[in-house]
Amino acid sequence: MTKLFTPIRPEKAPFSICHDSRTACLGSCFADNIRSRLEQNGFDVMPNPFGTLYNPESILDAVEMLDSEILFRPSDCVRMGAGLENMVCSFRHHTSFARSSEKEFLDNANESLNRARAKWRDTDTVIITLGTATVWKHLPDGMTVANCLKRPAAEFTRELLGVDRCRDILDGIAGSHPEKRFILTVSPVRHLNPSWRENTLSKATLHLALEGMRTEYCYFPAWEIMQDELRDYRFCSDDLVHPSASAVDIIWERFRDTFIPSSEYGRMERNAREYRASLHRPNLSE
Repeated sequence: MTKLFTPIRPEKAPFSICHDSRTACLGSCFADNIRSRLEQNGFDVMPNPFGTLYNPESILDAVEMLDSEILFRPSDCVRMGAGLENMVCSFRHHTSFARSSEKEFLDNANESLNRARAKWRDTDTVIITLGTATVWKHLPDGMTVANCLKRPAAEFTRELLGVDRCRDILDGIAGSHPEKRFILTVSPVRHLNPSWRENTLSKATLHLALEGMRTEYCYFPAWEIMQDELRDYRFCSDDLVHPSASAVDIIWERFRDTFIPSSEYGRMERNAREYRASLHRPNLSE
């Protein structure tokens, strides 16, 4: 029989995520996809206090903030650009955290951080999705930013992190948290800014860094599923870069089969039905 695609079937992981597990998801938008699916199926998931994070240095910065008692201060506030100067955010956050005043931003950012810290201390499983090895550094201090906040390009320099730097970051995160189990993956989303060539080099850098890690972790092949099994553009969204909804469904199914025992499936289905029903409840307060 002629094969029409290359199936990617990860082996069952050496540990499981169950409904009594406490999970954190950090990293690119694929981490957001997994976190959303886990929440919809009733799992205990740490709220994301920073939003989408793309590069290893920003993920390290987020973990260090979670481990500390530091709060965001007025000096962290940054006015956005490109006509959004009335919005305030920080270089550590995704733009979804932007608010119309410094007070609103700081109140929300610190509330989200404290809520996440309370969960982070008890988290037993951490899912990190790496989007890119390319970082943008703000001038003149050289700070690696999680998001450029639509500010002028002249304010930043671009750098492709080396394999050793990425490996050391990931080893440092996992090695400093021996009480937690780590699932690491490379995001299936291509990063085409600044170029296709740099996207290839960036993804290769992340793969080599993961391969060279000295700390134990479990790898999930999200990138491989998208590039090999789902390589047709019908599995891409309209921008032809992000996975489509059906592609996310398929990758989620592979994740479920890899990490969640079948004994949890019945409870997952009940929780998912309740979640779907909640989306259609009338707002009786109006």
